[in-house]
Amino acid sequence: MHIFRPVVARVLVSTVAGSLLLAGCSGQGGGTAAGDKPVSGGTLTYAVDTEPVSWDPHVSTQDLTAELQRQVLDSLVSEDADGTFHPWLATSWESAPDLRSFTFHLRKDVKFQDGTPFDGTAVKANFDHIVAKETKSQFAASLLGSYTGTTVLDPYTVRVEFAQPSAPFLQAASTSYLGLYSPKALASDAAKLGQGGPVDVGSGPFRFTGYSKGQQAVFEKNPDYRWGPQNAAHTGPAHLDKVVVRFLPDAAVRVGALTSGQVQVAKAVPPQNAATVKADPALRLVTREQPGGNYNLWLNGSLAPLDDQRVRQAIQRGIDLDLDVKTVQFGQFPRAWSPISSITPGYDKSLEHAWPYDRALADRLLDEAGWTGRDSDGYRTANGRRLSVQWPQLSANATQQGRDILGQAIQADLRKIGVEVVRPSLDVGAYSTLVYGGKANIVDLAWARFEPDVLWQFLNSASAPAKGGINPTFLPDQQLDQLTDRGRATLDATERGQVYAKVQQRAIDLAVVVPVYTPVALTGVSAKVGGLGFDPDTWLDFYDAWRTP
Repeated sequence: MHIFRPVVARVLVSTVAGSLLLAGCSGQGGGTAAGDKPVSGGTLTYAVDTEPVSWDPHVSTQDLTAELQRQVLDSLVSEDADGTFHPWLATSWESAPDLRSFTFHLRKDVKFQDGTPFDGTAVKANFDHIVAKETKSQFAASLLGSYTGTTVLDPYTVRVEFAQPSAPFLQAASTSYLGLYSPKALASDAAKLGQGGPVDVGSGPFRFTGYSKGQQAVFEKNPDYRWGPQNAAHTGPAHLDKVVVRFLPDAAVRVGALTSGQVQVAKAVPPQNAATVKADPALRLVTREQPGGNYNLWLNGSLAPLDDQRVRQAIQRGIDLDLDVKTVQFGQFPRAWSPISSITPGYDKSLEHAWPYDRALADRLLDEAGWTGRDSDGYRTANGRRLSVQWPQLSANATQQGRDILGQAIQADLRKIGVEVVRPSLDVGAYSTLVYGGKANIVDLAWARFEPDVLWQFLNSASAPAKGGINPTFLPDQQLDQLTDRGRATLDATERGQVYAKVQQRAIDLAVVVPVYTPVALTGVSAKVGGLGFDPDTWLDFYDAWRTP
């Protein structure tokens, strides 16, 4: 999902792991992928439903930025859908026993697109740049966590160091948020990287050659590319000559462009259009559940009236999510039970059906909390005050995945138990100030990441927005802090699973979160396209893709 996530201060695979080849994905429709043998040349046009606010993944939190810049920026390692890491720009690595440092041995044959050789100084320059205050990183810096520096042991060996155990670092290092720019570009054009275009220089399979705001971005093949990740289908230059990304926010226009053949791939097919795409023999609908944070409602436990756990629990149990999600999303997105999705490592299946819709319980909890009066509009009152909560929506994302309609259904449910939900539509600046200033009662977020440490970001008090984090609950909890810190201190899968199960249970019990649904990437693809891949975060990768005439 390409969710814009403003922050202040801050799958399977086919025989190739790390990306999902289209022929191996769960797709539906009459079309088939364009054969099994790659075809060289041609242009693939990709329609997306939004546009990056910033093109720099070192700064931006926007998923689409990370997805598109994946074509330009390589990473130290690659991760497959089973959570296994594979060599990329690093040929091998070791972690210290205390997980406070990781040593990487680098390839010696890599060059950035401006001719600058890749080496240890490039790794250090990028990571130091990300955490520098002047960069104003909104997410990438949090992925580096307690980073203290990178030591270049020799030209092709680096040690990345942390103040605290950092088990999730390898996963973070596989993402384009920690992708590597040419150090020359960082030195001369750091302030321009967010503008997109030729100044964005990486070592990836495509060059970012052109950008017309509001219209399109153009990525052309890097003919010198020879260092694809070990788990890719090939290691040489990309098959495609060019990828053109068109910004088509109107769903009808985007789907129309796909069905008419103007574009070969369309992102975010609306659930109501899924049947149309499936029925077209020239197309496929490829679906993939998103790992990481579900689309959740996060409840601000520091701000009245949600500082009362009984009121939070009433809201959690007073929304008929089964009906609302099925109706609004046309059955395409599964209702969520945990703050993380079922394909995320560490998911706690025992939460399923553990906290069903219960209007009677919600009414009883609100009575116990003292909201026993009713005003002329039917809303509950106490001491002359209406039971009202503020849930702002970001105007740029209001219609994404039908969330505006879903929001109306949730408002209607909560009105039945006497809770008023006010939903102002705000621009990015006003939204960020209100939400991350802790002045909103409810925040809705979805956060793609194939790593349960996303729970640390949501629930650890060290991830408070005032500290550059994204914790939207504003409710410090010692148990959640201890558990999420423990998850960062071990690589043992069994222990991590036990820890994160307790985290999910605690978050539900405290009623700081209302999991709503698991976002699903609904991607329309022409039958003329083959080799298209998804990474573990369900973001498209065009490196192995091709198209037939």
